[in-house]
Amino acid sequence: MPQTSTADTLALNGGSPVASPSIPFMAPKLHPQDIEAATQVLHSGMLRAHTNCAELEKQFADKSGAKIGLTCANGTCALQLAYGALLERGDEVIVPAWTYIATASMLAAQGCKLVFCDSLEDTMQVDPADVEKRITPNTKAIAVTHLYGMPVDIDAIQAIAEKHNLKVIYDSAQSHLATYNGKGIGAFGDACTYSFYATKNLGTGEGGLVTTNDDNTARDMGLLRSHGETEKYLHESIGFNYRMNDITGAIGLSRFQRLEDETNKRRAVADKYDELFAGVDAVETPTRTKGGDSAWHLYSLKLNLDKVTCSRDEFIKALVAEGVPSAVHYPKSLTDQPAFADHVTDHPPVARKLATRVFSIPMHHELTDEQIKQVVDAVSKVAEAHT
Repeated sequence: MPQTSTADTLALNGGSPVASPSIPFMAPKLHPQDIEAATQVLHSGMLRAHTNCAELEKQFADKSGAKIGLTCANGTCALQLAYGALLERGDEVIVPAWTYIATASMLAAQGCKLVFCDSLEDTMQVDPADVEKRITPNTKAIAVTHLYGMPVDIDAIQAIAEKHNLKVIYDSAQSHLATYNGKGIGAFGDACTYSFYATKNLGTGEGGLVTTNDDNTARDMGLLRSHGETEKYLHESIGFNYRMNDITGAIGLSRFQRLEDETNKRRAVADKYDELFAGVDAVETPTRTKGGDSAWHLYSLKLNLDKVTCSRDEFIKALVAEGVPSAVHYPKSLTDQPAFADHVTDHPPVARKLATRVFSIPMHHELTDEQIKQVVDAVSKVAEAHT
Protein backbone atom coordinates (compact mmCIF):
# COMPACT_ATOMS: atom_id res chain seq x y z
CA MET A 1 0.00 0.00 0.00
CA PRO A 2 1.55 3.39 -0.96
CA GLN A 3 2.63 5.71 1.81
CA THR A 4 0.66 8.94 2.22
CA SER A 5 2.31 11.98 3.72
CA THR A 6 0.64 14.08 6.41
CA ALA A 7 0.37 16.86 3.86
CA ASP A 8 -1.47 14.63 1.41
CA THR A 9 -3.77 13.29 4.10
CA LEU A 10 -4.79 16.78 5.17
CA ALA A 11 -5.40 17.88 1.61
CA LEU A 12 -7.41 14.80 0.64
CA ASN A 13 -9.56 14.80 3.75
CA GLY A 14 -10.51 18.44 3.57
CA GLY A 15 -8.43 19.39 6.59
CA SER A 16 -5.94 22.22 6.90
CA PRO A 17 -4.11 22.35 3.59
CA VAL A 18 -0.38 22.21 3.23
CA ALA A 19 1.28 25.49 4.07
CA SER A 20 3.56 26.76 1.34
CA PRO A 21 6.19 29.43 2.08
CA SER A 22 5.33 31.25 -1.15
CA ILE A 23 1.60 30.56 -1.55
CA PRO A 24 -0.40 30.32 1.67
CA PHE A 25 -3.82 28.74 1.24
CA MET A 26 -5.44 31.33 3.52
CA ALA A 27 -4.38 34.53 5.30
CA PRO A 28 -5.93 34.47 8.78
CA LYS A 29 -3.37 36.77 10.40
CA LEU A 30 -4.31 39.32 13.05
CA HIS A 31 -3.12 42.90 12.58
CA PRO A 32 -1.60 44.91 15.43
CA GLN A 33 -4.85 46.87 15.83
CA ASP A 34 -6.77 43.60 16.35
CA ILE A 35 -4.41 42.58 19.11
CA GLU A 36 -4.62 46.03 20.67
CA ALA A 37 -8.42 45.88 20.61
CA ALA A 38 -8.33 42.56 22.47
CA THR A 39 -5.72 43.91 24.90
CA GLN A 40 -7.93 46.86 25.79
CA VAL A 41 -10.70 44.47 26.77
CA LEU A 42 -8.29 42.46 28.90
CA HIS A 43 -7.18 45.63 30.68
CA SER A 44 -10.79 46.68 31.23
CA GLY A 45 -11.74 43.47 33.00
CA MET A 46 -15.11 43.48 31.18
CA LEU A 47 -14.63 40.13 29.48
CA ARG A 48 -18.24 39.06 28.99
CA ALA A 49 -20.32 40.18 26.02
CA HIS A 50 -20.37 43.96 26.20
CA THR A 51 -19.91 47.03 24.02
CA ASN A 52 -17.69 45.40 21.38
CA CYS A 53 -20.18 42.60 20.78
CA ALA A 54 -23.05 45.08 20.63
CA GLU A 55 -21.24 47.29 18.12
CA LEU A 56 -20.23 44.31 15.98
CA GLU A 57 -23.87 43.20 15.92
CA LYS A 58 -25.00 46.62 14.72
CA GLN A 59 -22.30 47.15 12.10
CA PHE A 60 -22.46 43.63 10.69
CA ALA A 61 -26.25 43.66 10.43
CA ASP A 62 -26.24 47.08 8.75
CA LYS A 63 -23.60 46.07 6.22
CA SER A 64 -25.24 42.75 5.40
CA GLY A 65 -28.66 44.26 4.79
CA ALA A 66 -30.32 42.93 7.93
CA LYS A 67 -32.30 44.69 10.65
CA ILE A 68 -30.94 42.89 13.73
CA GLY A 69 -27.76 40.96 14.54
CA LEU A 70 -26.91 38.79 17.52
CA THR A 71 -23.38 37.60 18.23
CA CYS A 72 -22.89 34.10 19.62
CA ALA A 73 -20.23 31.58 20.50
CA ASN A 74 -19.72 30.10 17.02
CA GLY A 75 -21.39 29.42 13.70
CA THR A 76 -22.92 26.16 14.88
CA CYS A 77 -24.57 28.00 17.76
CA ALA A 78 -25.84 30.57 15.25
CA LEU A 79 -27.60 27.75 13.40
CA GLN A 80 -29.03 26.41 16.64
CA LEU A 81 -30.40 29.83 17.56
CA ALA A 82 -32.06 30.23 14.15
CA TYR A 83 -33.43 26.71 14.04
CA GLY A 84 -34.55 26.84 17.68
CA ALA A 85 -36.45 30.08 17.17
CA LEU A 86 -38.08 29.15 13.87
CA LEU A 87 -38.63 25.38 13.94
CA GLU A 88 -40.30 22.77 16.11
CA ARG A 89 -39.29 19.20 16.83
CA GLY A 90 -40.65 16.97 14.08
CA ASP A 91 -40.74 19.69 11.42
CA GLU A 92 -39.80 18.52 7.95
CA VAL A 93 -36.99 20.65 6.50
CA ILE A 94 -35.36 20.52 3.07
CA VAL A 95 -31.57 20.82 3.29
CA PRO A 96 -28.77 20.51 0.71
CA ALA A 97 -26.86 17.25 0.43
CA TRP A 98 -23.90 19.33 -0.78
CA THR A 99 -22.85 21.50 2.17
CA TYR A 100 -20.86 21.40 5.40
CA ILE A 101 -22.30 19.02 7.98
CA ALA A 102 -23.45 21.68 10.49
CA THR A 103 -26.21 22.94 8.18
CA ALA A 104 -27.91 19.57 8.47
CA SER A 105 -26.64 18.22 11.79
CA MET A 106 -28.12 21.09 13.77
CA LEU A 107 -31.49 20.36 12.17
CA ALA A 108 -31.15 16.78 13.36
CA ALA A 109 -30.18 18.05 16.81
CA GLN A 110 -33.36 20.16 16.78
CA GLY A 111 -35.34 16.96 16.16
CA CYS A 112 -36.35 17.88 12.62
CA LYS A 113 -36.96 15.47 9.76
CA LEU A 114 -34.31 16.05 7.10
CA VAL A 115 -35.11 15.88 3.38
CA PHE A 116 -31.90 16.13 1.36
CA CYS A 117 -32.00 17.97 -1.97
CA ASP A 118 -29.53 18.27 -4.81
CA SER A 119 -27.38 21.11 -6.10
CA LEU A 120 -26.65 22.61 -9.50
CA GLU A 121 -23.49 21.25 -11.06
CA ASP A 122 -22.41 24.61 -12.48
CA THR A 123 -22.75 26.96 -9.48
CA MET A 124 -22.65 24.12 -6.92
CA GLN A 125 -25.45 25.94 -5.09
CA VAL A 126 -28.76 24.36 -4.15
CA ASP A 127 -31.03 23.45 -7.08
CA PRO A 128 -34.36 25.31 -6.65
CA ALA A 129 -36.16 22.89 -8.97
CA ASP A 130 -35.09 19.93 -6.86
CA VAL A 131 -36.08 21.79 -3.69
CA GLU A 132 -39.62 22.30 -4.99
CA LYS A 133 -39.86 18.71 -6.19
CA ARG A 134 -39.22 17.47 -2.64
CA ILE A 135 -41.81 19.63 -0.88
CA THR A 136 -44.63 17.69 0.81
CA PRO A 137 -47.63 18.84 2.86
CA ASN A 138 -45.42 18.34 5.93
CA THR A 139 -42.59 20.61 4.81
CA LYS A 140 -42.12 23.58 7.13
CA ALA A 141 -38.84 25.18 6.02
CA ILE A 142 -35.90 25.26 3.66
CA ALA A 143 -32.36 25.47 5.03
CA VAL A 144 -30.02 26.76 2.33
CA THR A 145 -26.26 27.29 2.26
CA HIS A 146 -24.59 30.15 0.41
CA LEU A 147 -21.70 27.80 -0.33
CA TYR A 148 -18.06 28.90 -0.73
CA GLY A 149 -19.18 32.54 -0.46
CA MET A 150 -21.51 32.43 -3.50
CA PRO A 151 -25.20 33.33 -2.98
CA VAL A 152 -27.82 30.85 -4.10
CA ASP A 153 -30.59 31.87 -6.48
CA ILE A 154 -32.39 33.75 -3.72
CA ASP A 155 -35.29 34.91 -5.92
CA ALA A 156 -36.11 31.31 -6.77
CA ILE A 157 -35.84 30.09 -3.18
CA GLN A 158 -37.97 32.95 -1.82
CA ALA A 159 -40.59 32.39 -4.51
CA ILE A 160 -40.84 28.72 -3.54
CA ALA A 161 -41.06 29.62 0.13
CA GLU A 162 -43.81 32.16 -0.50
CA LYS A 163 -45.76 29.76 -2.72
CA HIS A 164 -45.69 26.98 -0.10
CA ASN A 165 -45.68 29.16 3.05
CA LEU A 166 -42.25 27.97 4.20
CA LYS A 167 -39.61 29.54 6.41
CA VAL A 168 -36.12 30.01 4.96
CA ILE A 169 -32.90 29.89 6.96
CA TYR A 170 -29.72 30.78 5.08
CA ASP A 171 -26.46 29.29 6.32
CA SER A 172 -24.10 32.10 5.38
CA ALA A 173 -21.10 30.84 7.35
CA GLN A 174 -18.82 31.34 4.34
CA SER A 175 -20.49 34.36 2.82
CA HIS A 176 -19.77 37.51 4.82
CA LEU A 177 -20.68 40.58 2.73
CA ALA A 178 -21.91 38.59 -0.27
CA THR A 179 -24.70 40.39 -2.11
CA TYR A 180 -27.62 39.45 -4.32
CA ASN A 181 -29.10 41.88 -6.84
CA GLY A 182 -27.26 44.69 -5.06
CA LYS A 183 -28.57 43.86 -1.58
CA GLY A 184 -26.76 42.24 1.32
CA ILE A 185 -27.82 38.61 1.73
CA GLY A 186 -29.08 39.42 5.22
CA ALA A 187 -32.04 41.21 3.61
CA PHE A 188 -33.58 37.86 2.68
CA GLY A 189 -35.17 34.96 4.50
CA ASP A 190 -36.17 34.48 8.13
CA ALA A 191 -32.60 34.29 9.44
CA CYS A 192 -29.00 34.25 8.20
CA THR A 193 -26.23 32.60 10.19
CA TYR A 194 -22.50 33.35 10.04
CA SER A 195 -19.33 31.75 11.35
CA PHE A 196 -16.28 33.65 12.59
CA TYR A 197 -14.08 30.55 12.75
CA ALA A 198 -10.37 31.37 12.43
CA THR A 199 -10.15 30.70 8.69
CA LYS A 200 -13.34 32.50 7.67
CA ASN A 201 -13.20 35.85 5.85
CA LEU A 202 -13.95 37.47 9.20
CA GLY A 203 -12.12 35.17 11.61
CA THR A 204 -11.98 35.67 15.36
CA GLY A 205 -10.79 32.19 16.35
CA GLU A 206 -14.28 31.07 17.27
CA GLY A 207 -17.46 33.10 17.16
CA GLY A 208 -20.61 33.57 15.16
CA LEU A 209 -23.52 35.85 14.42
CA VAL A 210 -27.13 35.46 13.32
CA THR A 211 -29.26 38.12 11.67
CA THR A 212 -32.98 38.52 11.15
CA ASN A 213 -35.45 41.16 10.02
CA ASP A 214 -38.18 40.13 12.45
CA ASP A 215 -38.34 41.49 16.00
CA ASN A 216 -40.08 38.40 17.41
CA THR A 217 -37.54 36.04 15.89
CA ALA A 218 -34.74 38.20 17.29
CA ARG A 219 -36.32 38.07 20.74
CA ASP A 220 -36.67 34.29 20.61
CA MET A 221 -33.06 33.87 19.49
CA GLY A 222 -31.93 36.23 22.24
CA LEU A 223 -33.73 34.14 24.84
CA LEU A 224 -32.18 30.94 23.52
CA ARG A 225 -28.74 32.58 23.55
CA SER A 226 -28.84 33.34 27.28
CA HIS A 227 -30.84 30.85 29.35
CA GLY A 228 -34.24 32.30 28.43
CA GLU A 229 -33.45 35.27 30.64
CA THR A 230 -35.54 38.44 30.31
CA GLU A 231 -33.87 40.11 33.29
CA LYS A 232 -31.31 38.96 35.81
CA TYR A 233 -32.42 35.60 37.28
CA LEU A 234 -35.84 35.78 35.62
CA HIS A 235 -36.10 33.02 33.01
CA GLU A 236 -39.06 33.01 30.66
CA SER A 237 -37.99 29.84 28.85
CA ILE A 238 -35.27 27.23 28.59
CA GLY A 239 -32.15 28.44 26.81
CA PHE A 240 -28.40 28.00 26.58
CA ASN A 241 -25.23 29.96 27.17
CA TYR A 242 -24.27 30.71 23.57
CA ARG A 243 -22.97 34.23 24.18
CA MET A 244 -19.82 35.66 22.60
CA ASN A 245 -17.23 37.23 24.91
CA ASP A 246 -16.06 40.81 24.43
CA ILE A 247 -12.47 39.81 23.62
CA THR A 248 -13.77 37.93 20.59
CA GLY A 249 -16.13 40.82 19.88
CA ALA A 250 -13.25 43.29 19.92
CA ILE A 251 -11.19 41.23 17.47
CA GLY A 252 -14.21 40.83 15.22
CA LEU A 253 -15.09 44.51 15.32
CA SER A 254 -11.51 45.49 14.51
CA ARG A 255 -11.25 43.04 11.62
CA PHE A 256 -14.68 44.07 10.34
CA GLN A 257 -13.31 47.53 9.51
CA ARG A 258 -11.11 45.88 6.84
CA LEU A 259 -13.59 43.29 5.64
CA GLU A 260 -15.09 45.23 2.73
CA ASP A 261 -11.68 46.08 1.31
CA GLU A 262 -10.44 42.51 1.78
CA THR A 263 -13.60 41.13 0.15
CA ASN A 264 -13.09 43.36 -2.89
CA LYS A 265 -9.50 42.08 -3.14
CA ARG A 266 -10.80 38.51 -3.05
CA ARG A 267 -13.16 39.39 -5.89
CA ALA A 268 -10.25 40.71 -7.92
CA VAL A 269 -8.35 37.47 -7.28
CA ALA A 270 -11.36 35.45 -8.46
CA ASP A 271 -11.58 37.54 -11.63
CA LYS A 272 -7.89 36.91 -12.31
CA TYR A 273 -8.27 33.18 -11.74
CA ASP A 274 -11.25 33.12 -14.11
CA GLU A 275 -9.20 34.85 -16.79
CA LEU A 276 -6.11 32.66 -16.47
CA PHE A 277 -7.98 29.36 -16.21
CA ALA A 278 -9.98 30.06 -19.38
CA GLY A 279 -7.63 27.95 -21.48
CA VAL A 280 -7.27 25.03 -19.05
CA ASP A 281 -9.76 22.44 -20.28
CA ALA A 282 -9.09 20.02 -17.44
CA VAL A 283 -10.85 22.22 -14.87
CA GLU A 284 -14.03 24.25 -14.61
CA THR A 285 -14.00 27.54 -12.73
CA PRO A 286 -16.87 28.42 -10.37
CA THR A 287 -20.01 29.52 -12.19
CA ARG A 288 -21.50 32.64 -10.61
CA THR A 289 -25.12 32.81 -9.57
CA LYS A 290 -26.97 35.37 -11.72
CA GLY A 291 -27.29 38.52 -9.63
CA GLY A 292 -24.91 37.20 -6.98
CA ASP A 293 -21.63 38.79 -5.92
CA SER A 294 -19.63 36.20 -4.01
CA ALA A 295 -17.54 36.83 -0.90
CA TRP A 296 -15.10 34.21 -2.29
CA HIS A 297 -14.34 32.41 0.94
CA LEU A 298 -13.12 29.59 -1.29
CA TYR A 299 -12.25 29.30 -4.94
CA SER A 300 -13.26 25.74 -5.77
CA LEU A 301 -12.48 24.19 -9.13
CA LYS A 302 -14.16 21.15 -10.65
CA LEU A 303 -11.90 18.59 -12.31
CA ASN A 304 -13.18 17.39 -15.68
CA LEU A 305 -12.65 13.69 -15.07
CA ASP A 306 -13.29 12.85 -18.73
CA LYS A 307 -10.30 14.97 -19.76
CA VAL A 308 -7.67 13.58 -17.36
CA THR A 309 -6.31 10.12 -16.63
CA CYS A 310 -6.29 10.51 -12.85
CA SER A 311 -8.74 10.95 -10.01
CA ARG A 312 -9.35 14.24 -8.22
CA ASP A 313 -7.38 12.97 -5.22
CA GLU A 314 -4.40 12.00 -7.39
CA PHE A 315 -4.61 15.39 -9.11
CA ILE A 316 -4.32 17.36 -5.88
CA LYS A 317 -1.51 15.13 -4.62
CA ALA A 318 0.39 16.21 -7.71
CA LEU A 319 -0.51 19.85 -7.01
CA VAL A 320 0.90 19.56 -3.50
CA ALA A 321 4.11 18.17 -5.00
CA GLU A 322 4.26 21.35 -7.12
CA GLY A 323 4.12 23.46 -3.97
CA VAL A 324 0.48 24.50 -4.33
CA PRO A 325 -1.71 23.76 -1.29
CA SER A 326 -5.14 22.34 -1.96
CA ALA A 327 -8.10 21.05 0.02
CA VAL A 328 -11.37 19.23 -0.64
CA HIS A 329 -14.62 20.92 0.35
CA TYR A 330 -16.14 18.31 0.70
CA PRO A 331 -15.09 14.66 0.28
CA LYS A 332 -18.62 13.24 0.74
CA SER A 333 -22.20 14.17 0.06
CA LEU A 334 -24.06 14.39 3.36
CA THR A 335 -26.22 11.44 2.34
CA ASP A 336 -23.04 9.35 2.42
CA GLN A 337 -22.17 10.46 5.96
CA PRO A 338 -22.92 7.77 8.57
CA ALA A 339 -24.40 10.39 10.90
CA PHE A 340 -27.42 10.80 8.61
CA ALA A 341 -28.11 7.14 7.84
CA ASP A 342 -31.54 7.33 9.46
CA HIS A 343 -32.53 10.37 7.41
CA VAL A 344 -31.48 9.26 3.92
CA THR A 345 -34.13 8.15 1.44
CA ASP A 346 -32.08 8.67 -1.73
CA HIS A 347 -28.73 10.03 -2.88
CA PRO A 348 -28.98 13.28 -4.88
CA PRO A 349 -26.71 12.51 -7.86
CA VAL A 350 -25.07 15.89 -8.47
CA ALA A 351 -23.94 16.12 -4.83
CA ARG A 352 -22.31 12.70 -5.12
CA LYS A 353 -20.62 13.68 -8.37
CA LEU A 354 -19.31 16.95 -6.97
CA ALA A 355 -17.68 15.01 -4.13
CA THR A 356 -15.41 13.35 -6.71
CA ARG A 357 -14.60 16.50 -8.69
CA VAL A 358 -14.27 19.53 -6.43
CA PHE A 359 -11.03 20.90 -4.99
CA SER A 360 -10.10 24.30 -3.60
CA ILE A 361 -6.99 26.32 -4.39
CA PRO A 362 -5.47 29.29 -2.53
CA MET A 363 -7.92 32.18 -2.13
CA HIS A 364 -7.42 35.23 0.04
CA HIS A 365 -6.92 38.98 -0.10
CA GLU A 366 -3.10 38.85 0.07
CA LEU A 367 -2.49 36.78 -3.07
CA THR A 368 -0.24 38.54 -5.57
CA ASP A 369 -0.53 38.31 -9.35
CA GLU A 370 2.69 36.29 -9.33
CA GLN A 371 1.28 33.79 -6.84
CA ILE A 372 -1.99 33.52 -8.77
CA LYS A 373 -0.03 32.75 -11.95
CA GLN A 374 2.06 30.20 -10.08
CA VAL A 375 -1.11 28.41 -8.94
CA VAL A 376 -2.58 28.41 -12.45
CA ASP A 377 0.69 27.23 -13.97
CA ALA A 378 0.85 24.35 -11.48
CA VAL A 379 -2.73 23.28 -12.25
CA SER A 380 -1.96 23.48 -15.98
CA LYS A 381 1.25 21.44 -15.54
CA VAL A 382 -0.51 18.70 -13.59
CA ALA A 383 -3.34 18.64 -16.10
CA GLU A 384 -0.93 18.26 -19.02
CA ALA A 385 0.87 15.43 -17.22
CA HIS A 386 -2.42 13.54 -16.86
CA THR A 387 -3.90 13.91 -20.35
